[in-house]
Amino acid sequence: MTELIFTEKPAQAEKIAFALADTTPTKKTIGKAPYYELTHNGKEIIVGCAVGHLYGLKEEKKKKAGWTYPVFDVSWIEAHTIRKSQAFSKDYLLALKQLVKKADSFVVACDFDSEGSVIGYNCVRFIAKKKDAKRMKFSTLTKDELIESYKNASKHLDFEIIEAGETRHYLDYFWGISLSRALTLAIKSTGAFKLMTSGRVQGPTLKVIVDKEKEIAKFKPEPYWEILLEGTANGSQINANHKEGKIFDKKRAEEIIKKTKDKKATITSVTAKEVNKAAPNPFNLTNLQTEAYSLFGITPKDTLSIAQDLYSSGYISYPRTSSQKLPPALGYKKIIEKLSKQKEYSELCKKLLSKKSLKPNEGKKTDSAHPAIFATGEKGRMTDKQKRIYDLIVRRFLATFGEDAVRKTVTAEIDVNSEIFFAKGTTTIKKGWHEYYGPHVRLKEEELPPLKESQEIKNPKIKREDKQTTPPNRYSQASIIKQMENLNIGTKATRSAILDALYQRSYITDNSITATLLGMETVNSLEKYCPEILDTDLTRHFEEEMDQIQEGKKKQGEVLEEAKETLIKISNHFRKHEKEIGEVLIKASRETEYKLNTIAECPKCKKGVIQIRNGRFGKFVACNQYPECKTTFSLPSNSLIKTSDVKCKECGFYTVLAIRAAKRPFNYCLNPECPPKVEWKKQQEAKKLEAGILPKKTAKKRIKK
Repeated sequence: MTELIFTEKPAQAEKIAFALADTTPTKKTIGKAPYYELTHNGKEIIVGCAVGHLYGLKEEKKKKAGWTYPVFDVSWIEAHTIRKSQAFSKDYLLALKQLVKKADSFVVACDFDSEGSVIGYNCVRFIAKKKDAKRMKFSTLTKDELIESYKNASKHLDFEIIEAGETRHYLDYFWGISLSRALTLAIKSTGAFKLMTSGRVQGPTLKVIVDKEKEIAKFKPEPYWEILLEGTANGSQINANHKEGKIFDKKRAEEIIKKTKDKKATITSVTAKEVNKAAPNPFNLTNLQTEAYSLFGITPKDTLSIAQDLYSSGYISYPRTSSQKLPPALGYKKIIEKLSKQKEYSELCKKLLSKKSLKPNEGKKTDSAHPAIFATGEKGRMTDKQKRIYDLIVRRFLATFGEDAVRKTVTAEIDVNSEIFFAKGTTTIKKGWHEYYGPHVRLKEEELPPLKESQEIKNPKIKREDKQTTPPNRYSQASIIKQMENLNIGTKATRSAILDALYQRSYITDNSITATLLGMETVNSLEKYCPEILDTDLTRHFEEEMDQIQEGKKKQGEVLEEAKETLIKISNHFRKHEKEIGEVLIKASRETEYKLNTIAECPKCKKGVIQIRNGRFGKFVACNQYPECKTTFSLPSNSLIKTSDVKCKECGFYTVLAIRAAKRPFNYCLNPECPPKVEWKKQQEAKKLEAGILPKKTAKKRIKK
């Protein structure tokens, strides 16, 4: 009897194979797809792998008349036949089709979440042609947990999770293709063409961002004043604020200044208050993404990708979790003992292990499938970004077991002719969990000098600062993810991808997220003519319905039927205003595209502007007055190019921002005569000359130039 284990990715297949094998497993390949043969307790096992989704949804029959919407007639088909970007999955699909012929029983060992469960179920029903299989459930890819997971694999698949996951695929497809077609056809109705996208979560998320933009635009600054006292005490600088803080009455501010001018400043009381700061909660995915963005500027999308790689390598637990709980069954002591073998955490772990008991400071949020994110104690080679995220996760895990930190605030009350000022200083008097979280603790230490009652402040100066109220902050990539979680739209695994789609389609721009004209006008026109597309409550409603499917309280059929009825109503409403919406969108689209692609005034003709253009061989920069002006500049290949306000430090010419996968973005100078470029060319020519590649005369001429 031979058993085939389906895994989600090659790295997981390797981990499972080596964990279960009685001896070293045998690695083989079919095409480019690897698989493993092994014996576990005398049983023959094959471990094969998918590479994410091998199947996707596609419309069954396209009408001859062209695009129509809404779309409901869809079915699962092989992913490599849907789009070219999925071509790589074909080898893995063909390999599994061959491997199932060798097996008598099947086990799904994909990630234990709705996506992993759907991937595994599709392998079982479409490749193995079976209705059921055993199911392994694990949160880490450590040897002990994988052996235990295989030993205790459930006899049946997790059908309620599968049903909820499959329902999400259907709803996202129905909404995504139907609304994207509606918007695109609206533009087409004006005689123009531009591919537009929207979706069940994308539209409401864009509205949240646009609403913030409108709030900022409506904001009217209001003047206010702050009164400050500066002086010295015991040889140290003292800064104090008037007790009224922000003063919105100018006459009152002037009164205080007049009343305190050249008056004595005397300390009337000195009080101290200690506050205990509890240890932080363990990370769930959203907390990790927001902290990584705040500390390192790593985007939520990149944080998820890095965390997924760390999980696949066995270094951390499953990252796509909502939980802030660390159940005792994990074995805290065992994990900390393993972490203590890593030099940078050795002393911290020894301190924790010396405690009588280990109890983490858990948060309120839970996840039925996985605990909070924690480090497993295993470690190997990592990139710089991976090291940062790994260190953050390890230190957060250790910090949750730390004692309260104690912060002491000393407040001095200062009387200046009956006007009261307060000077404050806050310091940490007991590190507690701060010691474990180390460099990631961001708290100011501001200590007042020793002060006593009746002491006089020397050389007191009273200053008035004129200020204005400021508009609300725009969302950052981290705060919008947090807001999406608060609104219960999207999932922990998809929110960063939805945000990325809004960037890619030019609905939003910049790290401090700004809605473009296209984003603003899309929301404005839909609010006017078809607000249901932007309805956060509707999106949340279906999220809750999918949770009910997973809990066994609802069935897929009734949820999909309700969704279809809703989408038909939305589509009918949209069609009535198709042309009006289209006219707004095409105008906004053109203006947005012009603005996002325009770099500066053309340095040669001075009449036009140089813009990023799409050409036969990729993107380039050219003057928009072609053919009258033929100014062009080349761009670096394999890069996402964006405009930039930064001038070249070497020559002062215009630059663009070049973004490459897994590399730091850089400003690329467009000037071909920029000194570093010229020097680099000379170096390349010299290397060719040394290698004998160029004729001597040609090479010398080029180097002289």
